[in-house]
Amino acid sequence: MSNQQPQAHFPAQTHMTRRSFVGGAAGVSAWALLAATLTGCGGTGESTSAPGGGSGAAGATDGATPTQVIVTMTPGSEPPAGFDPFVSWGCGEHVHEPLIQSTLITTNTDLTFKNDLATDYSCSDDGLTWTFKIRTDVVFSDGEPLTAQDVAFTLNGIATNEAAEADLSMVAGVQAPDDETVVITLNKPFNALLYTLAVVGIVPEHAYDSMYGSNPIGSGRYMVEQWDKGQQVILRANPLYYGDAPTIERVVVAFMAEDASLAAAQAGQVDVAYTSATLASALPTGYELINCASVDSRGISLPCVPAGSAPIVEGDVTYEVGNNVTSDLAIRQAINYGVDRDVLVEQVLNGYGTPAFSVSDGMPWASPDMQVTTDVARAQKLLDEAGWQVGADGIREKDGQRASFVLWYMAGDSVRQGLAEAFAAQMHDLGIEVVVQGASFDDICPHQYADPVLWGWGSNSPTEIYNLTYSDGWGNFAQYKSDEVDAYLDAALACPAVEDSFELWQQAQWDGEGGIAPQGGATWVWLANIDHLYFVREGLHLAEQKPHPHGHGWSLVNNVDQWDWLG
Repeated sequence: MSNQQPQAHFPAQTHMTRRSFVGGAAGVSAWALLAATLTGCGGTGESTSAPGGGSGAAGATDGATPTQVIVTMTPGSEPPAGFDPFVSWGCGEHVHEPLIQSTLITTNTDLTFKNDLATDYSCSDDGLTWTFKIRTDVVFSDGEPLTAQDVAFTLNGIATNEAAEADLSMVAGVQAPDDETVVITLNKPFNALLYTLAVVGIVPEHAYDSMYGSNPIGSGRYMVEQWDKGQQVILRANPLYYGDAPTIERVVVAFMAEDASLAAAQAGQVDVAYTSATLASALPTGYELINCASVDSRGISLPCVPAGSAPIVEGDVTYEVGNNVTSDLAIRQAINYGVDRDVLVEQVLNGYGTPAFSVSDGMPWASPDMQVTTDVARAQKLLDEAGWQVGADGIREKDGQRASFVLWYMAGDSVRQGLAEAFAAQMHDLGIEVVVQGASFDDICPHQYADPVLWGWGSNSPTEIYNLTYSDGWGNFAQYKSDEVDAYLDAALACPAVEDSFELWQQAQWDGEGGIAPQGGATWVWLANIDHLYFVREGLHLAEQKPHPHGHGWSLVNNVDQWDWLG
């Protein structure tokens, strides 16, 4: 097997023209943050102000082609450990191409694989050995050559680093028998490793130390010119890059909250400003609203075992497990049939989203059997037949157990709060009481196996299904365990050719008799896929985007080297 080609089915990003204007008083407090964030943008002596007040035409006042863009991202997009793939740069919850480093392979817009450092790769018949041949013309930004030894150093380092967010737990070891060959040995078949390798940046063994995250050396399209922690990072084109030279030579990323991002665009100080469904109608003059297709899903985990089940112990932390309400299959199935996802999208997201039915809607491994039509009558019948009777206050009870549970969501996230409250209102109509509770992640974490939690998930990899569903999956908050489902997942990962695994992923979701689908185990209730929205300065052309995973940030600039200014 070589150069496998999975394909996703997503529309390209769309341009919108909803034009209304928020007055100059809006976001005044955010303006102070913006001023601080953009401090130092002119560090190279280039102008950062376009004739019309914008930043994108840096250096263009003499009619030359603009070569800089300024982009806003969420504060959470700033990597806390810096630009270090050994920790969280390019991986973990927010998966994206690392830009500063090269990867063995990468993906096209339809998620088919293509080579980057690799010139060819193959997998053994037993799925345990992957062999890569790599280019011989690549050097790091310090001029030193990149060899197979650097690849082995990087992958072994991540696999053994407890702080790493890239999951290489299936890697038993990596060897470099010569400068052009990398051999990855797995402890179990795991073909989804390819999706991880597409975002793991290769670091230089000779220049890696504890300070690497702040002063990274790579072989990618860009280098770090300046990093003002908590405010911004500036990237500039790597003159030693082996591929096509970037059309955008300088990328300024400013980290700021939603209101500050809007204020920055209203003031014409940025070229691309992220926004949310609640602010998208405030389109600033001179900008277009761009909607990028995403697999950024919001869903609720539904504990499938009763309270008092065997606790989960992780180090010094013990987690309670189980819920006496959601452990009833009828409750979980009724929730899935009773929720009106279309209403949630319209009311909470202002139409900037789509109903969600799984963690991988639209992907090659998604199952159409995960999709359900809202059927309140069916939901009520399921509850009636299971013995959940409506009480005097409208809330159902069964054997003295009230149909009531706490739903946790991340406080400070207006979309999650809106979804949680709207969901609770819909469930009340079914006779299920949902007590909405906003909190920090630290406060939510102790409850993650005992109470329903409104999560954000989604990536360009089937590992999301594995992590949330496999009996020992680290994200199996529902604590659903099925030997049949595990067998499908193991078989999917053992296919030497990735494209041969898609049907097995689908069967794990529903095989006609069982699975995690709403008509089966109903382990989650998925609510909505969140559109990724951006205000983009008119005249700036963004290259075609891949589907954006969870996280409103770096995925947008995966291909910033291909952007250009028109006219």
